[in-house]
Amino acid sequence: MLVYGDVEHIESAAAVRASISRLMTACIEMQPSRQRHENLVRAFMLTGALVQGLADQEFASKGADDLSELQDAGAKLLLIQARAIMQSWRIGFAGILSFPDDWAAELESLDSVDPVRMKRAEGYAFYALYPESYIEAASISNLTPKTVVIGIRSIGTGLAALVSAALGAEPAYSLRPTGHPFERQLHVAPALSERILADPETDFAIVDEGPGLSGSSFGCVGDWLQANGVASGRLHFFPSHAGEPGPHASEPHRTRWRDRPRHVVSFDDLMLKAKDPRHRLHIWAADAVGVARSSWRDLSGGAWRAVRYRDPSLWPPSYMQMEKRKFLMEAEGGAWHVKFAGLCGIDVDKARRGSLLSEAGFIPKIAGTCYGFIIEEWLDGTPFDTSGLSRRHIVDHLGRYLGFRARHLPARNGGASIQKLCEMAVFNIAEAAGSDTAGNLRRVIGAPERLSRRLRRVDTDNRLHPWEWLTATTGRIMKTDALDHNAAHDLIGCQDIAWDVAGACVEFQLSSKERDRLADLVGREADCDLRDDVLRFFEACYLGFQIGLWSQAKACVDCAEMERIGSIIKRYLDRLPGLVRP
Repeated sequence: MLVYGDVEHIESAAAVRASISRLMTACIEMQPSRQRHENLVRAFMLTGALVQGLADQEFASKGADDLSELQDAGAKLLLIQARAIMQSWRIGFAGILSFPDDWAAELESLDSVDPVRMKRAEGYAFYALYPESYIEAASISNLTPKTVVIGIRSIGTGLAALVSAALGAEPAYSLRPTGHPFERQLHVAPALSERILADPETDFAIVDEGPGLSGSSFGCVGDWLQANGVASGRLHFFPSHAGEPGPHASEPHRTRWRDRPRHVVSFDDLMLKAKDPRHRLHIWAADAVGVARSSWRDLSGGAWRAVRYRDPSLWPPSYMQMEKRKFLMEAEGGAWHVKFAGLCGIDVDKARRGSLLSEAGFIPKIAGTCYGFIIEEWLDGTPFDTSGLSRRHIVDHLGRYLGFRARHLPARNGGASIQKLCEMAVFNIAEAAGSDTAGNLRRVIGAPERLSRRLRRVDTDNRLHPWEWLTATTGRIMKTDALDHNAAHDLIGCQDIAWDVAGACVEFQLSSKERDRLADLVGREADCDLRDDVLRFFEACYLGFQIGLWSQAKACVDCAEMERIGSIIKRYLDRLPGLVRP
């Protein structure tokens, strides 16, 4: 199924360098605090993304990873930043922060006459992957400063520097696996190979997030090292989780993964069970809302349903692997939802947008942020029950909400083109319903290019399912989970508001008359074009995406969850005949 997507953006190297310089200079001037630490981490992440983009640019021109003065400078700067992060973290964000005198010269070396294609680091954005966890993992690994550290691009470029800093090792190398996602390979020029393999009797640390469905990125680096004379016993893995590779891993890779040390410090151990209270998330969150004592409950992985629903038979489905880490914090005088939003300023950006929506009365009040997490008011209420409200009231509320988003929240990022949406929908529906249905759908869609001039990307919600709404004790309808899904680890991104209108029509099973009313309300509020052919196109794509998404989720759940997911897939499939009927 076509579901996931890698977000890339094109940047001027000079502009990114200027941002990094401002952040590092600000860190030097700031008083010791967690805010200073967060700025330092943000500079580090920007540097990692820039070095990754420049390294991939050189890889593309040469067809292989090779010796590079530019990449050497990037590795040195990342190591400088990683050492500063380690120092700040270990002393609880206190102390004087300084950098070696040559940091600015190393930064200026990161130049390119061409725009640089930079990739979003998935772990930092979606999966609560904190750089400090790699410092802690390396610190307890018993590896020596002689260890050769290899980061796997993209995110491994920076993560490897953290391992090097904690080991006291030399600047890390980065390598780019290429090829089929389940059968990655390396292409390393002889000069770089000679440098990396100068002492095959030393230990080698292989650093990345994951492993994912196949673990082939980790696997191919191990294959390359062993093929060049490094004994398997010299390999050490630094992943983001302690689990096995996914179902598409080869047996040799799976065997080596089990045999070799995996050095991991989990998010829970890093920030929930930390011995140092200055590193505990619940203390940060309590400080942010001004409470001294609070209880803490993990709502991740679908656990939120046990709070909102008394009867498990009423639970909606959950794609547990894609859910963000989230917690319920309760204290005298209030309760708050503490949810991971993303590092590198993503949390602050989402909080700003959330404040607009909460001030307009559509979502709970935003109480603040703390190092990647958004804190919002936890509302007492019941899951949204459409049977207790008139259909007109529901449609009108949807119209006001979507119209407000379209009018007041411009797109913050890109998203799939309408051509990509079409390809995704046809492919997924062919997989789920057969080629005949997919062919009929393709004819309904027609030439999507004809719609291009009539569309305008906005900050869409992308999550209109009924269980994402709440009836508060005041009787007001409130939207939950309204800030994440147009920048999720999928290919959709920000779209025309027609994507959300089509999603609302599907999820609330609106009649044609109700659909027309919703389109009219949103169109008048946001001055946009929501004619029938636009809505039919987006409904077809919406169904294709949801069928693909939940089919992926179904592959790795227990029987009860599989039944819930199977039910919603069936509902989407049952809607197809009415859409594709000649």
